Amino acid sequence: MFTGIIESVGTLRKIERRGGDIRLTVASGKLDLSDVKLGDSIATNGVCLTVVECLNDGYVADISAETVELTGFAHYQVGTKVNLEKAVTPMTRLGGHMVSGHVDGVAQVDERQFRGKAIEFWLSAPKELSRYIAHKGSITIDGVSLTVNEVAEHQFRLTIVPHTAAETTLVDLKMGDSVNLEVDLIARHLERLMQFSGDNAASSGGEGVTMDLLARSGFLK
Repeated sequence: MFTGIIESVGTLRKIERRGGDIRLTVASGKLDLSDVKLGDSIATNGVCLTVVECLNDGYVADISAETVELTGFAHYQVGTKVNLEKAVTPMTRLGGHMVSGHVDGVAQVDERQFRGKAIEFWLSAPKELSRYIAHKGSITIDGVSLTVNEVAEHQFRLTIVPHTAAETTLVDLKMGDSVNLEVDLIARHLERLMQFSGDNAASSGGEGVTMDLLARSGFLK
């Protein structure tokens, strides 16, 4: 589990393609590796990767073919910058939101402009993921926890404050770029719960979890 608060920007030092899989060597920048050991998890541009080799200034990790297909790693090259975050501990401050590191798909940057000192982006999400993106909800872009400021069908708007821009790779995004997208974990589980609750309610005659029940309970406006 992660928070979406980036600890360092790393660099892809080596990419080995092994059939459909990939083995990465990542230079970790300022990331503190003193407590990292084999088998630990590090979110690399939002993808939860398992450390298979520890280096003095980085780590080696494997990416499965399925993960490659769902993320931007299929197009990354040696020298690509990546956002890094170590897995949370019981003492970690939850400064962002609950992030699993399981990327749902790829979004595309449609617009980029400055608003004051902040950078404002409009992105397009895959249609099948749009229903999980809500105004003022949380979303993860290349591992960065962000707040959705506006939603219009399959597009959504993000505002990147100067500190976040300076500490992540988002400052380099331009129109047409693709980013790893992880939707809100709670939204996905809630949808699944409602599916099963509806089936159970129909068989037992009960109400179950419905949109009306959520609205009456204050979860929806």
